[in-house]
Amino acid sequence: MAASDFSRLIAAAADTIAAHAEELTALDQAIGDGDHGLNMQRGFEAVRAEADAFAAKSLPDALTAVGTKLVMTVGGASGPLFGTLFMALGRELPPAPDRAALTAALGKAIEAVSARGKSQPGQKTMLDVLQPVYEALAQGKAGTEIAEAADRAADATVPMKALRGRASFLGERSIGHMDAGARSTALLVRAVAETVEGF
Repeated sequence: MAASDFSRLIAAAADTIAAHAEELTALDQAIGDGDHGLNMQRGFEAVRAEADAFAAKSLPDALTAVGTKLVMTVGGASGPLFGTLFMALGRELPPAPDRAALTAALGKAIEAVSARGKSQPGQKTMLDVLQPVYEALAQGKAGTEIAEAADRAADATVPMKALRGRASFLGERSIGHMDAGARSTALLVRAVAETVEGF
């Protein structure tokens, strides 16, 4: 990936989170701390501020740097989880990955997020979007189809009972609300799908 491509990807991700920050905050107010949108926006604006420096690195190093920055700036539970996702991708991806390498790296990244959050798919978290995205990648789906799978997966968290995170304290009252982390993950997947050619 050329430096200009990575810069565009960072801008797309930051723009997407900024455009949906109020929505993410409203989702989090229903069953969480109410700060997810603001926290994510702060983190991705911090990444945007260093986009040129990150883009000058190899893809693995750039992703690791993005993950580190998110851990430092997002705050709450989301910082370590999203940071872990990007840092694990950085560890696993070669400098010029093909789809097979990306799929394998995402699988390892999901394992890392699962271990960090002590959670599994089905517990109303970002993993409920990451796992279907992994499966769509493995099946050779096109970028638009992957983004649509991510959106459907986020929607599917609405009827779930939260078993991890702050929402789990609400028990049955967590049912009927979309998980904010799942929604922000789906938004980021769509940003990638619409920005990276051939994805």
